[in-house]
Amino acid sequence: MATESFTHEGLRLSFLDEGKRAAPVLLLVHGFASSMRVNWIEPGWVQTLTEAGYRVVAFDHRGHGASDKPQDPAAYTPHKMAADGFALLDHLGINSATFFGYSMGARISAFAALAEPARVERVILGGLGIGLVEGVGDWDPIAEALRAPSLDDVSHPRGRMFRAFAERTNSDRLALAACIETSRDELSEDDVAKITQPVLIGVGTEDDIAGAPEPLAALMPRAEVFAIAKRDHMLAVGDRTFKKRVLAFLDEPV
Repeated sequence: MATESFTHEGLRLSFLDEGKRAAPVLLLVHGFASSMRVNWIEPGWVQTLTEAGYRVVAFDHRGHGASDKPQDPAAYTPHKMAADGFALLDHLGINSATFFGYSMGARISAFAALAEPARVERVILGGLGIGLVEGVGDWDPIAEALRAPSLDDVSHPRGRMFRAFAERTNSDRLALAACIETSRDELSEDDVAKITQPVLIGVGTEDDIAGAPEPLAALMPRAEVFAIAKRDHMLAVGDRTFKKRVLAFLDEPV
C-alpha cells in the first residue's frame, strides 16, 4: 500500500488513503509504540474495511512509524495528536469520519469526539475501557525502560514488553518515552458523558491494560460493548470476531 505524507505543526506525518473516494470514511488511529502498518495493515483491517466498501485513512502518529519524531513531551498531548487527525482530514478535503482508535489511539479518538463533535460521526474504541477515565496503571516504568541503555537493564515486566516491542519495530525509543509521559491524559466522567455519537467499545477478555469496558459504556448515552473473547491487549486488535462486529456496527443507523 502506497503511503504519502503531509505537514502539521511543522511535523511531517506519514499516511495512507485507500478505498473509493466517495465512500464513507474511517480514520484509523493506532496505539502507542505501534504504527499504521503494525496496527492496521498487517492485522488486515485496511483490507477488511476497503473490501466492505469504506474509504480508509490511517496515519503514523508523531513519534511513530515513518512520521517525524520530536523528543519533547509537550508535543504529545492527546489534544495535539487528535489535531493531527483533523489536519489529515483537512489535507484530504474530508469533512467528517468515523474515528477508530486502538489503545492510545482510542484515547485520542475520544478527545477528538469532544473537540470537534460535528466531524466525528461514530467512535470505535478498541483496547480501552474505563482506563480512559481511571487511567491505565503506572506507565513511568515504561518510559524508564525505553530510556534504559539496553533491554538487559529492564526488569519491570510491562517495561520489558514495550521495550522489546519498540526494538522489534525499530522505533525511536526516546520519542516514545516522551510520548508516554504526556499522551495518557484522562477524561472525567462528565467529559465522557458528552460523547453523544454512537460508540462501540471492544476490549479483550484477557486484556489487563484497558480497564473494564462496561463501566465506560455506562457513562455514554449511545455506547455498546463487544467482548473480544480470549484475547489480551496485543492480540485483540486483529481478532476476526472484532472485525465482524465492527462491520455490523458501521451498518447500524447513526
